[in-house]
Amino acid sequence: MASVYRRPVFDTVLERAREPRGHMQVLAGPRQVGKTTLIKQVLGELELPSHFASADDAAGRDRDWIVDQWDIGRRLDEHSGEGAVLVLDEVQKVTRWSDTVKLLWDQDGFSGSNLRVFLLGSSPLLLGRGLTESLAGRFEMIRIPHWSFTEMRDAFALSLDEYLYFGGYPGGAALRRRPERWRDFVLDSIVETTVSRDILLLARVDKPALLRQLFRLGCTYSGQILAFTKMLGQLQDAGNTTTLAHYLDLLGGSGLVTGLQKYSGSVIRQRASSPKLLVLNTGLMTATLAISLEEARSDPDVWGRLVESAIGAHLVNARVDTTYWRDRNREVDFVTRVGSSLTAIEVTSGARKDALPGLSEFSRRYESRRLLVGGQGVPIEEFLTRPADTWIK
Repeated sequence: MASVYRRPVFDTVLERAREPRGHMQVLAGPRQVGKTTLIKQVLGELELPSHFASADDAAGRDRDWIVDQWDIGRRLDEHSGEGAVLVLDEVQKVTRWSDTVKLLWDQDGFSGSNLRVFLLGSSPLLLGRGLTESLAGRFEMIRIPHWSFTEMRDAFALSLDEYLYFGGYPGGAALRRRPERWRDFVLDSIVETTVSRDILLLARVDKPALLRQLFRLGCTYSGQILAFTKMLGQLQDAGNTTTLAHYLDLLGGSGLVTGLQKYSGSVIRQRASSPKLLVLNTGLMTATLAISLEEARSDPDVWGRLVESAIGAHLVNARVDTTYWRDRNREVDFVTRVGSSLTAIEVTSGARKDALPGLSEFSRRYESRRLLVGGQGVPIEEFLTRPADTWIK
């Protein structure tokens, strides 16, 4: 079997595939993070018969496609006597998929079938709608995030600077010596495919051009706080703030760009705040800006936002509750919460950052830990090397 670099999640999936039928297992994550490769490696390690089918090109098909694949899995289960595994990739692209899966799963429960079912999807937000609407209580979620610095370093020997620039896309690692091809790969194979096939086909988007503009705006201003009213002033196909907030949710749910909310101690005020834009993979930012690694490294503003975006993405991709804080001219880059414990994080890509008025003011108002990343604080490479939750417990 090929080397497995995402060993922890591989072990989790393999363990659940070997268990007797319990819950459906759902692997959800952005495009190009290795979900399909991982599940195929798991199937190759199993002693059980299995059937893999992808609905990635099944747009417009109805429930019969799922029924046909399920019947194949049932026959394997019957002949095995010890169970079988059925994997449906990109299942959310089949019309009314969740109702069909619910019916078939419940039938297997009544018949005593030992067919284990794995569902894969490249849009956790859109896949999740079907799960919560029809399959509540029947599934467990395994989230597959973007590749971390440690994973890209160990698998492809990326340096820290290369990771900050190229981000965590394993499919693009082989193209890093050919920047133009790498950029085309990110924009065509990841961004456009995610937007046109995962968002526009599966969610209501009345202004597709606005959604695309918002994505580019998010990449251009990643690491910066931008009010929705200011966003509207920079977008050609302007909608309203509610539309922008909805589109930002769609982009975030698909693993592209998110908007962090302001920490205020009040959920109501937090929801009404201006978002801090953040790419969830720094390769999206550099590919959109169309600048070289050398140009990015020599521009302190661009490099600083790349570093800050990488730190923020490290937290968000690990599902850490992450916000920001600002009051007048005082700001904290990231505020994380675990239970009632707060950690205020300031990021710098320079050698020094002596004055930290934001951290001091936040600590005065709220009981919190302080953490400086970069400069004379925790080295950036060390922060990105360790799991995000180790810094905030």
